[in-house]
Amino acid sequence: MNVHMHREIDAIKMQILEMGRLAEDLLEKSLLALVSRDAVLAEEVIQNDHEIDMMELRIEEECLKILALHQPVAVDLRFMVAVLKINNDLERIADLAVNIADRAKDLQHFPNEEIPVEISTMKTKSQAMLRDVITSLMELNEPLARDIFERDDAIDAMHRQMYQQMSAKIQATPEKTDYYISILSVSRYLERVSDQATNIAEDVVYLITGDIVRHGIKRIRN
Repeated sequence: MNVHMHREIDAIKMQILEMGRLAEDLLEKSLLALVSRDAVLAEEVIQNDHEIDMMELRIEEECLKILALHQPVAVDLRFMVAVLKINNDLERIADLAVNIADRAKDLQHFPNEEIPVEISTMKTKSQAMLRDVITSLMELNEPLARDIFERDDAIDAMHRQMYQQMSAKIQATPEKTDYYISILSVSRYLERVSDQATNIAEDVVYLITGDIVRHGIKRIRN
């Protein structure tokens, strides 16, 4: 039975890694659509989100089936718990990519307005966090996963700065309020991507060590 269970676990590993790749691809396309004002590409992101939704449901069903039929323990149980949470975080990242794609379509109405350089910086940093946390999961790389925690703080700070900048611009040029709100929304979505990447990093650490690291609190397994 253990051999059969481990085959099913290996299959789930491949599915969760494929889901991570798809989420990363959707995020990349949504941000490209934003920068290039490409409404067609933005719509492609929105339509392809359904694939990740279905994948999330399949992975959840497979995990629950293994838990019910095989009652895994120790590292196998940790894997199942971690995957159930990572599965949900990846689906949320895909949803955030859709939100960015929606804002990309909105920005079609402001063809002469440039995307702030801070958004480009947040884009690069959040994409790198997602890419690296997927790598940490694939390679079970604890130091790389823990490095994600520190990088999240930098994006949080950038979002706070963006909020202050956009608030000031709305007061100075209220006729562009819709544009500034769209930009601020993108900033918020990128900040949330980094949060989800951090959640995944916490689960990778738990998967590798059994340590629960959440909300700045470290709880060691007994």
